[in-house]
Amino acid sequence: MGSVGTGENERADPRKGMKEYKKTGFEIEDGDFEDDLVHYQQQLERRRSTRRYVFACAVFVSLNTVILGYDGGVMSGAIIFIQEDLRITEVQIEVLVGCLSVISLFGSIAGGRTSDIIGRKWTMALAAVVFQVGIAVMTFADSFLVLMIGRLLAGVGLGFGGMITSLYIAEISPAISRGTLTSFPEIFVNLGILLGYISNYVFAGLSVHINWRVMLGVGILPSVFIGFALFVIPESPRWLVMQNRVEEARLVLLKTHEDEREAEERLAEIQVAAGAGNNARRYGEKPVWRELLCPSPLLRRMLITGIGIQCFQQITGIDAIVYYSPEIFKAAGMKGNSNLLAATVAVGITKTSFILVAIFLIDKLGRKPLLYICTIGMTVCMFSVGVSLSLLKEGVAGVAPLLAILSVCGNVAFFSVGIGPISWVLSSEIFPLRYRAQAAALGAAGNRVCSGLISMSFLSVSRAITVAGTFFLFAALSAASVAFVYALVPETRGRSLEQIESLFENPDDQKGSHVEMEDVEHLVQK
Repeated sequence: MGSVGTGENERADPRKGMKEYKKTGFEIEDGDFEDDLVHYQQQLERRRSTRRYVFACAVFVSLNTVILGYDGGVMSGAIIFIQEDLRITEVQIEVLVGCLSVISLFGSIAGGRTSDIIGRKWTMALAAVVFQVGIAVMTFADSFLVLMIGRLLAGVGLGFGGMITSLYIAEISPAISRGTLTSFPEIFVNLGILLGYISNYVFAGLSVHINWRVMLGVGILPSVFIGFALFVIPESPRWLVMQNRVEEARLVLLKTHEDEREAEERLAEIQVAAGAGNNARRYGEKPVWRELLCPSPLLRRMLITGIGIQCFQQITGIDAIVYYSPEIFKAAGMKGNSNLLAATVAVGITKTSFILVAIFLIDKLGRKPLLYICTIGMTVCMFSVGVSLSLLKEGVAGVAPLLAILSVCGNVAFFSVGIGPISWVLSSEIFPLRYRAQAAALGAAGNRVCSGLISMSFLSVSRAITVAGTFFLFAALSAASVAFVYALVPETRGRSLEQIESLFENPDDQKGSHVEMEDVEHLVQK
């Protein structure tokens, strides 16, 4: 993102930029200076235009994940009124909340194969349609059974949309900004969570029969915008090459890369990667799904990293906080539905604010340093929540309630800085083109399974070992994630998607750092 400042300086004084251009070894005759200056300014304008176009595509596609976040945020408050209106039990609440994650794993798995057949772009369209149908059914439900049918449909739509969004952004983004752009879905997840919390607070004053229906129904709006976005965004160039639509892929790459030489280099790399996959099919090698079930050592390392980081994102308890923050704050001594819902808004603001930190740092510091900061910070915060709630249970108040609330907010802040966005970035960039969609779908499925297990069991586990004990368990799992990051996660900053495979071919390189030539060029420009 640091290159933005460079572009602004050059725009303010193009002659200064031309002086730097001369220093690179290009001599300019005085008579040709004006022509070269015009050409140079055209290059700068193309660079700015390219960045705006890729940025817009990432934003439009990320609307898919607003839906996922909104559902998580809104259900934390809606279940209070659903339980009162439909007279459902605590177990039914756990099933209602958690089933979406479990069902979405089927959407994630199917989405990988579907995106290889109909393309990344139209898989997103299918996801939006299925989700809209599910939300409409939930909004007009008059029983737990009908509510569950709508929830299942919405889960399938979320599974489709969730797995394809980061994959698509990774495939259209230049290497130098891929980490930042692929983090956009997590920004929009957090924005969706915040909007869900705000929706709870705003509509809670309506009658019990109406308020939760309005809360859920508002979730249709983002998917409507996705429909309009489909007329703006291009198809993934990687998928186009896989379909032998090379000229279309070239046009997309020319729109998403800052100069023709870089676009042609990326096209050549993609063709080599796609050619290897086509040759594998031509000469009778196993289908992708069979190779994923019986992987080679190289592919196994990639799968362990991609699926493992997705699972750790969820088993460290983030969805327990998102879905059940009112219950957690109640355990911390807070009373009244309005106060509880207002506190959840504070969690949403914290989560949304700190994801912006990750956006600015992910392509500067790299993936691995941020993961270390995040996982260690989460471990400390989870342990602190456990200690605070234990003191409250023993009747020792003091600063314990405030410490518990601050620790919950600290946990979501560390999550948003690291493993929240980076798990999606890594799982969308570490797999070779032949396996990418379906392998990323397995990672998304692992994420959803773990999310479902946490959200469907949190209340029951909390009753069995107390809320404090549950957070001690989350702290232990978060500590395990630190070791996982150290041992198995490579640093992918600055590499093209086609170059990342070498990190797994040479595992010793994972502990080092890598600087791509594009990074050097941008540093020199500074």
